[in-house]
Amino acid sequence: MTPPDSKPIALITGAASGLGLALAQRLSADYSLVLVDINAAALEQHFSDGTAVALHALDLSDRAAVATWLNHQASELPRLDLLINNAGITHRSLATATQLDVIERVLAVDYLAPVQFTQGLLPLLQKSSGKIVNMGSMAGWMPVLGRAGYCAAKSALTQYFETLRAEIADTPVSILMVYPSFVDTPIEHHALDGQGLVAKHPRSMVGNMRSTEWMAERIERAIYSNRQRLFPDRFTYFASLLYRITPSLYLRLMRRRLRVELEHKH
Repeated sequence: MTPPDSKPIALITGAASGLGLALAQRLSADYSLVLVDINAAALEQHFSDGTAVALHALDLSDRAAVATWLNHQASELPRLDLLINNAGITHRSLATATQLDVIERVLAVDYLAPVQFTQGLLPLLQKSSGKIVNMGSMAGWMPVLGRAGYCAAKSALTQYFETLRAEIADTPVSILMVYPSFVDTPIEHHALDGQGLVAKHPRSMVGNMRSTEWMAERIERAIYSNRQRLFPDRFTYFASLLYRITPSLYLRLMRRRLRVELEHKH
């Protein structure tokens, strides 16, 4: 279904749950929504009332399927004003116990998919003077025990889009990088272990656990105020500064606070 021209159009990945769902609900009043998630049933469950104009089930780790879908959207959508690269997965397993295919899947969803979506939809965004929103992580700025692949993916995401920001500075497209810390979303409930199964041990964390609604409200404000970067949690922001200033101290403190991760070899 082609969204009407009366509203700007927002495309959100990972929209069936967690932060993506909260963002879709907050933005539905002002945008026509094109929502993407691997879970078709959950999309239908939450948006069967017609809140969203278009629902699409898509595995973001399947580059060929994504390319086909993007080519179709590039020709079908009349415009695109907001692209929110929200979908993500993670793992909880020590670096040496994490199989390469687990790392590849995390990289595919958390880094390559946002790049592929951006490259495929950039012409539409340029025509509409649109905005790209990416869900980074403070884990992309500093090491976190048990999440080497996730840290690598989020680091790559940050470097790619900060470079892109500089390269397209003379165009009407803007970029918002969001750096949440610990948010209560299904990404952690479905975290992979080193073999690609669901991790059995509980999540380790520092700082405060934030709700998706709390996070979505701050992202919405950042979108409307045309922010370039959003650091909603001061604790993790200062932790990232500590890592840059004195990395050895940060690593000692991080090992102490997240030591439980060292007890799980898978």
